Amino acid sequence: MCIRDRYQRRVRASINGKDAMQTEDLTVTYSIKELACDFGVTSRTLRHYEDQGLLTPERQGQNRIYHAHDRVRLAWILRGKRVGFSLQEIGEMLDLYDLGDGRETQRSVTVDKCRERIRALEEQRDDINATIDELHDFCSLIANLVRCKKTGRWLRRDTGEPLSHYAPKK
Repeated sequence: MCIRDRYQRRVRASINGKDAMQTEDLTVTYSIKELACDFGVTSRTLRHYEDQGLLTPERQGQNRIYHAHDRVRLAWILRGKRVGFSLQEIGEMLDLYDLGDGRETQRSVTVDKCRERIRALEEQRDDINATIDELHDFCSLIANLVRCKKTGRWLRRDTGEPLSHYAPKK
């Protein structure tokens, strides 16, 4: 439904002799419902981003009117959320857009923050991989135990040795 609506807008713009993409970028507006639908989020999510100062739609009475720049900001917000940035971090990066330096500061800060995030995720991945390895070892140890019928002690099936103490690898 949302894609069809956008397509119909472009067709109407083309019929009127205007370049559809240029027209959409400059004059097309979106209701909260349309923008939410286009991005697969709820209206409540958009209102929350507005409350946080990340989106600033135009108001006509009680209605929120979104423009192309709101779509761009929302795309940034959602991408930032997907890769694990907080709304505060996203807001800091978005605020750098209007510095008047051709977005160089925004680009540089965003690249640095992304590289920091990559390092943090790589550390988490290493920790997760170490935990998985430890769980595999532990499962193998437990699966390889049998109870001795005479003593009631647990023995290693492969060696016959009693299980005395489990020391995880470091």
